[in-house]
Amino acid sequence: MDKASRDVIARLVGFDTVSRRSNMALIDWVRDYLAGHGVEGRIVPNADGSKANLFATIGPMAEGGVVLSGHTDVVPVDGQAWDTDPFTLVERDGRLYGRGTADMKSFSAIALALVPEMLAAGLKRPVHLALSYDEEIGCLGAPAMIRRIAAELPRPGAVIVGEPTSMRVVVAHKGCYVLRTTVTGHEVHSAHMDRGVSAVMTAARLVNFIADMGVQAAAGADPSSPFDPPCTTMNVGIIQGGTAQNITARHCEFMWDIRPVPGDDWKGYHDRFQEFSDRLRAEMRRVSPACDIHTDVLAGAPGLAPEPAGAAAQLCHALTGRNDTGVVSYGAEAGQFQEAGLSTVMCGPGSIDQAHQPNEYIDIAQVTACERFLRDLTRRLAA
Repeated sequence: MDKASRDVIARLVGFDTVSRRSNMALIDWVRDYLAGHGVEGRIVPNADGSKANLFATIGPMAEGGVVLSGHTDVVPVDGQAWDTDPFTLVERDGRLYGRGTADMKSFSAIALALVPEMLAAGLKRPVHLALSYDEEIGCLGAPAMIRRIAAELPRPGAVIVGEPTSMRVVVAHKGCYVLRTTVTGHEVHSAHMDRGVSAVMTAARLVNFIADMGVQAAAGADPSSPFDPPCTTMNVGIIQGGTAQNITARHCEFMWDIRPVPGDDWKGYHDRFQEFSDRLRAEMRRVSPACDIHTDVLAGAPGLAPEPAGAAAQLCHALTGRNDTGVVSYGAEAGQFQEAGLSTVMCGPGSIDQAHQPNEYIDIAQVTACERFLRDLTRRLAA
């Protein structure tokens, strides 16, 4: 592991970029770091300017370059039993500990540390760095940056999203769509339930319907699917509602998600849920016209589908010296780049098994492997 890589990893880990907070201190530091090497960082802010993406080009403005993509936000540390300060890099027993070391600041940090080498290499095709915000809460930031990349840069030949894959080439991931359903009932004393409508009990019927859709998806799963589990899944993660045990609840709200395998349209599940909601709403309004069921789609990111003879996969196979590929069941920004028409894979240092965990770490051997990977990429783009 180079000292430069370690230093930049320590810098990025030192910024508390939990998704509920701003990432601007990190983005400003990266912009200044790049400017110190004569590279312009282009900022893509969110609506209120509290967060931003950044993208930058090292090398000529030519087609056929490679995008190195990483998200800057990390998951919370609240309630986790850390042995050290999560936002101070600690090296111990061949590992680097800190929030984001695996997921996924190390990849971005190694790329930044190698910028001087990229500049000195005389690249004939460019490296494009792309750093996003709010990946962890629904891949919210990347789409605006991807649109800017498509509009302002020569067309890249490949995108490598550096999620922690232990430097294995991952060619597919599931999509992820986050929804919130709000049920409005009619309050009465529970002794007279026939005069009221319980939002909680109606929500329970809706939750059961989601569970049934999941069972049906599992029953129809392709037995040859490489995903684990092999099918589209649905989960209700949070539910809140009600006032007292002897009142038919006026309000209930639940959060749920749909994680479709590539090729399985999430809208089909959403539409079935809406049809069932419409039937329940009609029943509710026979008691009180004020009753309602409303579902908002809060976030959504498409899955990444395997690309036969994809340029990004071929490139990464050549750089890693491995021909095997993998798929993952979590969502990521790779599908958003692919949706924009760019050949995309995931390949980055660290293991997803350490992501989101207390005492998150990355093996130093993985940092070294990523340094070698990106140096080989630099030589290839300079040839």
